[in-house]
Amino acid sequence: MAAPVREYRKALRDMELPGGAALYGNFPSYSRFHPPEGRIRLLPATLLSRLFPSVLPRPLLGLDVGCNSGELSVALYKHLLGLQESRASQEHWNDLHLLCCDIDAGLIEKAEQRSPFPASICYATLNIMDPNARETLLSSYLTRFGRSTFDICFCMSVTMWIHLNHGDSGLVMFLSCLASKCTYLLLEPQPWKCYRAAARRLRKLGRHDFDHFRSLTINGNMADRITQILTTDCAMELVSCFGSTNWDRRLLLFKSKESELPL
Repeated sequence: MAAPVREYRKALRDMELPGGAALYGNFPSYSRFHPPEGRIRLLPATLLSRLFPSVLPRPLLGLDVGCNSGELSVALYKHLLGLQESRASQEHWNDLHLLCCDIDAGLIEKAEQRSPFPASICYATLNIMDPNARETLLSSYLTRFGRSTFDICFCMSVTMWIHLNHGDSGLVMFLSCLASKCTYLLLEPQPWKCYRAAARRLRKLGRHDFDHFRSLTINGNMADRITQILTTDCAMELVSCFGSTNWDRRLLLFKSKESELPL
């Protein structure tokens, strides 16, 4: 077994962290095993100019939910602004601001310490399923820019943990919340096999199953099921699938049907 795989499985076994933090998927050193490049390589270099073809008299605002220790947030920021190479077509999008949140305060502290763009990327500890905390943070951030919604939201490998910890109704509520907060939603759902693996790891540790695992009726092809929820119940449309990562997770882009911005 290759060393990185052994290290990854060891990290997954670290669900015995104080307070059960890893039960929410926020494993330390996560980006070592699912590196940002695995997602970034799938995204078009001209994504922002395609989604927002006209120069707007305001900065673009992004929300990254479940940012872990920030490596992917920074990689997305650099990729979307074309900072890794010269892209004249994206020069007008040099004012992008990201709010990145995670349930784990320790991971957020690491992200803040390492951030190369503190003026443009803001990190905050947040339980996204706490409506009072969520609305307080998001509204406060948006108000700074005179806005009521984000231009784009990123949600990478978060849906399973919401689903396992909050059940079917929690997943629907989470997706509905994200849909109401942004014009575009870039989503990476975990496939059902990841649910079974997470439950199996928990049992091997001698713990009880996730509270909702055996009662979930939203199951099977999770990318399709989540797409159905977003398009049927959340006033969004699927506009693109950018392919799958090496760990077999699809990158799906949705757009709010209520937005008047052109594709």
